[in-house]
Amino acid sequence: MVEDKALETRCPEVCKMGEASAGRRAEVSRAARPSRSSTDLIYSLEDVPPWYLSLLLGFQHYITMASATLFSTILVASFLCLEVNNPARGALVCTVLVQSGIVTLMQTTFGVRLPVIQGTAFSFLVSVITLLTTVHPPCAALPLPNMTQEARQEEWLVRIRDVQGAIATVSVFQIFLGLTGLVGMMMRWITPLAIVPAVTLIGISLFDVCFDKVSSHWGISIMTIAMMILSSQYFSNVAVPLVVPTKNRRGCFSLTTTKAKLFKSFPVPLALFLTWGLCGILTAYNVLPPGSAARTDTSGDLLQRTPWLYVPYPGQWGWPTVTAAGVVSMLGACMASILESIADYHACARISGAPPPPISAINRGVFVQGLGCLLAGLLGTGSGTTSCSENVLVISVTRVASRRVVQTSAVILIVSGLIGKFGAALVTIPEPVVAGVLVVMLSMITSIGLSPLQQVDLSSSRNLFILGFSIFFGLLLPKARLRSEGWSPNRRRKRRD
Repeated sequence: MVEDKALETRCPEVCKMGEASAGRRAEVSRAARPSRSSTDLIYSLEDVPPWYLSLLLGFQHYITMASATLFSTILVASFLCLEVNNPARGALVCTVLVQSGIVTLMQTTFGVRLPVIQGTAFSFLVSVITLLTTVHPPCAALPLPNMTQEARQEEWLVRIRDVQGAIATVSVFQIFLGLTGLVGMMMRWITPLAIVPAVTLIGISLFDVCFDKVSSHWGISIMTIAMMILSSQYFSNVAVPLVVPTKNRRGCFSLTTTKAKLFKSFPVPLALFLTWGLCGILTAYNVLPPGSAARTDTSGDLLQRTPWLYVPYPGQWGWPTVTAAGVVSMLGACMASILESIADYHACARISGAPPPPISAINRGVFVQGLGCLLAGLLGTGSGTTSCSENVLVISVTRVASRRVVQTSAVILIVSGLIGKFGAALVTIPEPVVAGVLVVMLSMITSIGLSPLQQVDLSSSRNLFILGFSIFFGLLLPKARLRSEGWSPNRRRKRRD
């Protein structure tokens, strides 16, 4: 067994400003110490766990991040009018995994240098869906079964190129903000009262989309939601015995029995795989009727037609197209993702036992995130990138804040994204299962967005007005845009000409 002294970690150290030697270090001042005691961490920011432990802990981050990424990617694919048996669905998932791994390595090495994982941004997801539903005809209105293969392919390629162009253009604005340090200058105006509406609206704005997906099969969706609630809220303190390899003082490996709170650490993967497996059993025994959205055989021979190796590259869907409507719709998503990332940086630093990130680190983080959005636009992921709040919670649960663990997770992301059949297997998850997980995750995003209200004086009528008006008008404006800029056949014909 590992001694208690091995669990003790030193407080992270920061460079002294103004010292002649950049290599000299100093202990963090008492005022900058986080609320969580640094001795509570198993591995601190600069610690390097053994390689096998880094792989295990990195895989945990990978599972958490990949779950959120998978659902947003599948949702975007449905609005791109991609058929369920189209190999491009798996290629889209692989592209997102590779891009997220590359940006995570950049962020942890050159950016904010905190154990933060970059993934798809739900704020961009709202703007992408708005763009695809206002500029292009709805997928249900298209005679996809009667169209030729070339026509179907051109239909979804035109859509994703518009998304690519909008994200790539907006990323230049984000790069400019981080490179010039304007984000640091705006920090005095980025208050909790500004963050709450921006993050809260991300979860609320996708309510209609969630309802449409959940209603495809209420039974499976409700079951997925119930399993996630049971795992995260009621079974969170249940310790499951596990056999793990350990290394003694002599350097010899042995197997020891330990207990881990798997339900608390992996609520999303557990609910996902159990419900997915149940759908597979119901499909095998024909309990689910043909054509049901909960069946696992709707993708047909997708796995057989997908290659083992897939390498994403810029322009794989064609060169991006830039439209004014797309750029305007993505600007709000860009600012919301910046606010969300800044909040994640401070939360991650507090949990990791590090001092609050300085303005220079925040500027670097926003700059690298802008580069990640540019890469997403060139590769064609269908969404922008931002920090994953779910992985910050993983650090709080595991008490492992090592940067090396997150970098290992980034390598796992890249390697898994290069396996084409892996991405194809993920997109075979039934839509009701995806919808159930999405409901819980968006609920958490909404609650996380409301949590900074504890720092706001709610007895002030001015604060109450700003809060209520921002949320209400944020819900009102997209509806007005859908009414005024709704799709029409004549508009679509002019656009193609």
